[in-house]
Amino acid sequence: MGELEDAVMTRVWKWNRPVTVREVLEDLQQERSIAYTTVMTVLDNLHQKGWVRREAEGRAYRYEAVSTRAAYAAALMNDAWSQSDNPAAALVAFFGMMSEEQRHALRDAVRIVQGPETLEPEPERRREEPGAAPDNPGSAPERDGR
Repeated sequence: MGELEDAVMTRVWKWNRPVTVREVLEDLQQERSIAYTTVMTVLDNLHQKGWVRREAEGRAYRYEAVSTRAAYAAALMNDAWSQSDNPAAALVAFFGMMSEEQRHALRDAVRIVQGPETLEPEPERRREEPGAAPDNPGSAPERDGR
């Protein structure tokens, strides 16, 4: 999707309702000089690509997003990943670029996709008391102080 297509789709996604060329035009004109026919062509191209559907209303159309911005982002990531000659390395590099907040979002997404019963819970981190012996899970607990 090109820059102008993205600017148009951003409005369609943001408004989350069927929109007219005129509505998109007026909003875009707050940022740039653009012609009605240009916006009409962009929306027609997005319709041809399957990103929006349209319904006739008089002599004009109302356009509505076919999928969400999240689905579009996912398609971009999947396309980029599938073009890699080393998908595992690409994922490691991508994860390395993520912020801590994004990594938490990724963990949440994996839990949603796989279901909570398929993932082991993250280990709890305990603070050791100063001078306390570390836990030894391989040994049996002492009884009667022996």
